[in-house]
Amino acid sequence: MPTLPYARWWLRIATFLAAALAAGSAGYWGLKLTSPALEPSTSKLVVAIPSAPSPKVIAQVLGGGQLSPAATSAVVVDSGASRFKISGVVAGKNDQGYALIAVDGKPARPFRVGSQVSDTLLLQSVNNAGAALSASLDGPIAFRLDLPKFEPL
Repeated sequence: MPTLPYARWWLRIATFLAAALAAGSAGYWGLKLTSPALEPSTSKLVVAIPSAPSPKVIAQVLGGGQLSPAATSAVVVDSGASRFKISGVVAGKNDQGYALIAVDGKPARPFRVGSQVSDTLLLQSVNNAGAALSASLDGPIAFRLDLPKFEPL
């Protein structure tokens, strides 16, 4: 009675897998036995505990303490410009990009160049120094919002 050629493939595959497993095991134990023995380390780990940061440094990192009280009293603020506070910009080529602006004390939102910021103003352009607001894209600039100066600690 003739046997089918496919009937012995399972036996061949099982034999191959057993041989591969035996070779892998022999290789692992051969490398394990011939490698130099590692000596246990007796050194101790020393961790320095950082000191607590001062409240002044924390306030500066979070954006507080940027202007001194004398400087704030000398600044004349335009009532229209005081509604807007710029937090950041992503400026691209040709004054295109986004600005992160807070309006009327609300949380800051991202605005794209050309989008409406308030009822009468839209974001005209952005650059690395700040953003410009105007009534139209081609009109004169109504307000210039400058980013706060970065002062390293």
